[in-house]
Amino acid sequence: MQINTGLYEYLRRSCCGEICILNAIEWIKDHAITYMIKESLADDKRQPANITKNVICTRLWIYSHHIYNKEKRKNILEWAKELSLTGFSMPGKPGVVCVEGAHSACEEYWARIKRLTWKRILIRHREDTTMDITNDEMTSVIQMFRKFTNFEEKIFTVRGNRSNHMDLGQLYQFLNERDCGDIFQLYFGVEGKVS
Repeated sequence: MQINTGLYEYLRRSCCGEICILNAIEWIKDHAITYMIKESLADDKRQPANITKNVICTRLWIYSHHIYNKEKRKNILEWAKELSLTGFSMPGKPGVVCVEGAHSACEEYWARIKRLTWKRILIRHREDTTMDITNDEMTSVIQMFRKFTNFEEKIFTVRGNRSNHMDLGQLYQFLNERDCGDIFQLYFGVEGKVS
């Protein structure tokens, strides 16, 4: 309703007795988003804090043929931080990325990552957990879901002829410490061993 008032005021000031349909259309194009945002914020404020709703927490286990490119590595880190995701990335061959947090943030992260040029990249495994929570519990519930405290690039001992393979035994140990050891077999098709 407020957009009508704003448009009326604009037309009253600008179009005294003239036909100004195009001016009205341009004003609506320029100002509609502002009114929609205000209305959305007002709706959020009207909702009681203790309304129960479903929240989906997601963990994506992403596999890449390799991750070497410094720009990609920078994007992997920056986008996770920007979207408040935790997890890790392991550069080299193969490349491993794990992100966890709110479902919508993980989906946005995946959409950005897959747009980059890759030899091969896919979600090897996905974990979605639906929880009934109140608005006040949102942050604490996501924190309970997380297995990682921040997002970091993990560099393990480098091996291989070209020094481009990370020590997968150290990766397995890292995953075990975070109660994710079973993911190793999903990634690589073999039981993990500590090196």
